[in-house]
Amino acid sequence: MNKTSPSRGKVFSLSLAHLLNDWYMNYTQTLLPFLVAAGLGVSKGAFLISAFTITSSLLQPVSGYLVDQKNQRWMVYAGTLWMAVLLSLVGVLKSYPLMVLTVTLAGLGTAAFHPQASAMVTAVSGNRKGFFQALFVAAGNVGWALTPLMVVPFVEARGLEMTPIFVLPGVAVAVLLWFTAPRVPSGSRPAPPPLWPALRSSWTELARVVSVVAFRSLAYFGLVTFLPLYLQSQNVSLLTGSRLLFLMLFAGAVGGLAGGFISDLWGRKVVIVVSLLAASPLFYLFLGTGGPLSYLLLGLAGACLLASFSVTIVVAQEVITKNAAMASGLMLGFGIGVGGLGVGLVGLLAERMGIVYAIHLLIWLPLVAGLLGLTIKGGKAPSVHSSAG
Repeated sequence: MNKTSPSRGKVFSLSLAHLLNDWYMNYTQTLLPFLVAAGLGVSKGAFLISAFTITSSLLQPVSGYLVDQKNQRWMVYAGTLWMAVLLSLVGVLKSYPLMVLTVTLAGLGTAAFHPQASAMVTAVSGNRKGFFQALFVAAGNVGWALTPLMVVPFVEARGLEMTPIFVLPGVAVAVLLWFTAPRVPSGSRPAPPPLWPALRSSWTELARVVSVVAFRSLAYFGLVTFLPLYLQSQNVSLLTGSRLLFLMLFAGAVGGLAGGFISDLWGRKVVIVVSLLAASPLFYLFLGTGGPLSYLLLGLAGACLLASFSVTIVVAQEVITKNAAMASGLMLGFGIGVGGLGVGLVGLLAERMGIVYAIHLLIWLPLVAGLLGLTIKGGKAPSVHSSAG
């Protein structure tokens, strides 16, 4: 029985660290309107985000593979500190090539953190893997939501030259992880099987899940990046836009937590398909309404967009059960990275066709992801007997 009892304290510690870590993942996007106002083109700013995505996301499967071979505890605190130091410099850099290099190198930090931290959560979650993985992911989404709420007022008041002070949250979380990250004794778990045979036997199912995540993440990254610019074009102030973005992302964190809980009861696929199919119409209705109703619609849309965030991670881990960190890397890294790379292309589209056209394209991508989710074969509800006790 003890083997299935979750270690709530360790899950909470990792989730809090994820919140602070992901605060930085939305940092460059939040600075984008200020960088554009300082003379940086929209497409150049969007490609900064794509450059960060290349290393922060696409290298996560490699990081996950290393974690599966041997516990790499140091990755969680060293990676966070590395990312914090580099990203805190973006606001004061004057050279665009140096900006690109800095954000590209910074991405290595989050690529190191996420697979190890996610695998740690799975290892200490007992028989509540769906819910506690959702808690871990929801904490990260809260971090994303808090970034504009904290950065926009500060930069408006102090200017870009004061942004190096944002290194402090990274220092704090690195110290936290140094003391609290779970220690996995050598030899305490069986060695994972060879990677390529595991992938060969399950690549079609993984490809389906990755495609869902890619379309969902392009909508997510795109809206986080361009929604403030769209709202500015509709005569909404940057400060009000940051609050609306916080509402969408915070509701997404709550939706992700609810999605993980429901997936343990009713199945992963149900959550993936229903939530994503509902997100696009809700976003469309948000664009066409105003006042309190628009806030409600945006909150519901954000909740639906991210309800399946942690669920897709668990589905991948259930497909390749012996390579949990690799599965996390695929979902948190490769799947998200493929979508995130498209942000640069959306930036070009916004410059040529207009920001309104780009936003309308982005809000219908969750519908595509939901339709692709129908092709997933796994993700059924766990049996009562297997989850009891």
